[in-house]
Amino acid sequence: MDVEVLESIRALLQTTRVLSLAYASDRGPEAALLPFAPSEDCAALYVQASTLARHARALTEGARVGLLVHAQDSGAANPMQLSRLSVSATVSLLDGPSPGYGAAAVRFIDRFPAARMTLEFGDFGLYTLTLGSGRFVEGFARAFDVTAGTFAEIGRL
Repeated sequence: MDVEVLESIRALLQTTRVLSLAYASDRGPEAALLPFAPSEDCAALYVQASTLARHARALTEGARVGLLVHAQDSGAANPMQLSRLSVSATVSLLDGPSPGYGAAAVRFIDRFPAARMTLEFGDFGLYTLTLGSGRFVEGFARAFDVTAGTFAEIGRL
């Protein structure tokens, strides 16, 4: 994939702070809005959720979810021109003793300082969403298939 496209995906992940999480529940299809921080290599996103929230039931080890990350709509341009990444992801639970928890918590707290407190609450968890395949739309006639390999390329930039 073209380096400029890879850089656009990385910029979207580094400048956007919330994602839409799509999942199936016993009630049917649902969606939730979650704050996220990208991993250093952009191969995964870290999210925090309360176990009391309905969408936390979708955040189980090995679960597959859909994600949508998009540029902010300023109202000045055609909303169909907003860059957006729609991708599948695999969920992993992070906890204090698990490998990678410390680095993930630091990245999340750097982006959301208030998370320092909420991560100490017993009902809040930190999760890794490992990015899989999907589609990146950069704008009109600028759509690209993405895979886990695409995110590995971004990590090597």
